[in-house]
Amino acid sequence: MLTCEEVTALVTSYLDGAMSWTDRMRFLLHVGTCPDCRSYLRHMRFVVAVLGAMPPEPIPDDVMQGLVHTLASWRS
Repeated sequence: MLTCEEVTALVTSYLDGAMSWTDRMRFLLHVGTCPDCRSYLRHMRFVVAVLGAMPPEPIPDDVMQGLVHTLASWRS
């Protein structure tokens, strides 16, 4: 079974659906038996939902011009 430290390191992969079936089952087994990790997973889901609902912040014009200049210089 996974440790709590391993669960916290793998939570992003779990939420992204990027785990193998076996790893996902090991993750869920631990979360199902550990109230602290269950709470952590619940909080991480909340954070992902809140951040995902935020509108993207526009890139300031001076930063965009700097990026365009840098990328153009890489081409030549």
